[in-house]
Amino acid sequence: MNFINNHILTLLTFIPLIGTFIVMFVPKDKHLAIKIISLVVTFIVLVGAVYLYAIFDANNPGFQFIEHYQWIQGIGATYFMAVDGISLPIILVTALLTFICIVASWKLDKRPKEFFGLMLFLEVGMIGVFLALDFILFYIFWEMVLIPMYFLIGIWGGPRKEYAAMKFFLYTLAGSILMLLGILGLYFYSGMHTFNMLELAKANIPLGVEKIIFLGFLVGFGVKVPIVPFHTWLPDAHVQAPTAVSVILAGVLLKMGTYAFIRIGLQVVPRGMKSFVYLIAIIGVVSIIYGALNAMVQKDLKKMVAYSSVSHMGYVMLGLAALSVTGITGSVLYMFNHATITGMLFLVVGLIYERTHTRQIDELGGLLVSMPLIAGIWIFVSFASLGLPMLSGFVSEFFVLTGAFPVYPALTAVAAAGIIITAGYFIWTIQRICLGRPKNKQPLSDATPREISYMAPLIAIILVIGIYPAPLLKVINPAVIHLVAKLGGI
Repeated sequence: MNFINNHILTLLTFIPLIGTFIVMFVPKDKHLAIKIISLVVTFIVLVGAVYLYAIFDANNPGFQFIEHYQWIQGIGATYFMAVDGISLPIILVTALLTFICIVASWKLDKRPKEFFGLMLFLEVGMIGVFLALDFILFYIFWEMVLIPMYFLIGIWGGPRKEYAAMKFFLYTLAGSILMLLGILGLYFYSGMHTFNMLELAKANIPLGVEKIIFLGFLVGFGVKVPIVPFHTWLPDAHVQAPTAVSVILAGVLLKMGTYAFIRIGLQVVPRGMKSFVYLIAIIGVVSIIYGALNAMVQKDLKKMVAYSSVSHMGYVMLGLAALSVTGITGSVLYMFNHATITGMLFLVVGLIYERTHTRQIDELGGLLVSMPLIAGIWIFVSFASLGLPMLSGFVSEFFVLTGAFPVYPALTAVAAAGIIITAGYFIWTIQRICLGRPKNKQPLSDATPREISYMAPLIAIILVIGIYPAPLLKVINPAVIHLVAKLGGI
């Protein structure tokens, strides 16, 4: 047990890599064996993430379960992994969504060996990003995610899958190059010749240089979020991606960008980020309104959910720009809640498309009559996404707006108007696809026990966090208080 506790972060990160290699050696015609191996591996990671939460000391605001070893001594790179109250919730939701996506993809019969192998490889990069505290290690995990996502969209996507995959790859690679330049700037201008994030946070870098470095990070991280105007790759990627990949894309990959703003922006180059917080707040509010208005006019159900993500991630940016305990806590909570809610929205869109063979809103209707359980789940998760009280979406929005209002009252008022637009397009969509008479004359099957089994945990989380968010707040709050105390000393 001591070995597991001492190396739990490495185990969580690299167990999926072991699973990838095992899957690669299974004969390609053994579909069931491939799926069972993938299911077992992701379940082990999920259990490990829950165990990490159980043994995590919520009263300790610093980093825990530290693993720090020499790696590339010549350039000062180390194997440095740790977790705190900011990264822990994202690790939990990453492990949960990956496991759910394996279950949701159980019926996939097109090249399952490659698909499930890539999904496991993708989990390595995602978890590694949220645990790495060395820039070289962080960058490797960050880039590692691009490869499986490119192939998952490009092979198993829709009619324009090659275009969407290439656009995703080029946009995110361009952002990664700017991020790399920022990392190199820190390395050389600090004079410390280390890639240790915690050491570089102590460096005495001239303010002007730090501002330039942060601008590189702003674009690099902003592409991943994505913030307006770097968002155009997201709707194309979502529309063309298979359901499981859309869930991971919205639930985890977007959080890599906002997490990087906290871990690197606020902790490594805080003076640079503080110099641009008003710009970040404006970008957040523009993303909120622009994303919501675009979602309202979409005819494709999946594209509507994609634009809703652009809007919702704007709230995260606004909360971070507030530089307050309430605002940043709300942003971290929002990252978790958005992952569960929007991941669920994409799962339900996948179920609807599988049965009706269309995502065009005008071609759907009367789903409450033809498949009442799926339609009821859509209504439930739509209410969560629009911020209905007693559901998890409301809690995080309330924290963000409460934290941002004392700092940006006018911008917060505009952001609050985004809630009205969000409610408008979700309720209008419910009216068009769920009510009235069924437009599809063929009998449609409702949710199966397997489908209910992977949606039930997300429904439970949305309800529990909406009513009682303390299980998450108790780990997030001490870390955020510790972070804001440091920011106040700048």
